[in-house]
Amino acid sequence: MVDPEDALDLAGAAATLRASSADVQVLLRTLVTALSDALGERLTTTSAGGHWRHADALAGVRVRVGADQFEATVEGTSLRCVVGRVSGGIRIRSEVLETDEWTARLVSALGEEAARSESSRQALERLIIGGES
Repeated sequence: MVDPEDALDLAGAAATLRASSADVQVLLRTLVTALSDALGERLTTTSAGGHWRHADALAGVRVRVGADQFEATVEGTSLRCVVGRVSGGIRIRSEVLETDEWTARLVSALGEEAARSESSRQALERLIIGGES
């Protein structure tokens, strides 16, 4: 558990993501920009680029935090958000969530990990305050 004295503003991070969620591409880019350095291979993206689409558009993002996989996939103008539990490389449970709940759970999971990991703490700080820490 995160010590309240040292806790990052998790509500602020979730609010930042919710504010970006009106445009799914902005939300996905916000996640990728804030988390890519710290999470490395635990964050993967799927490109939506094609003949008729913008080459830099994202089709989805997947983030692994502990045994949880957070997936956000673009479906038209909205996101399909899923949190899955993985054990031994096999998905044992999936839960479809609204975007707000998904972002809150992702930020919470990162907050718990940040209590144990400096790189995760830095990624969460980038979500909250933006830029480099």
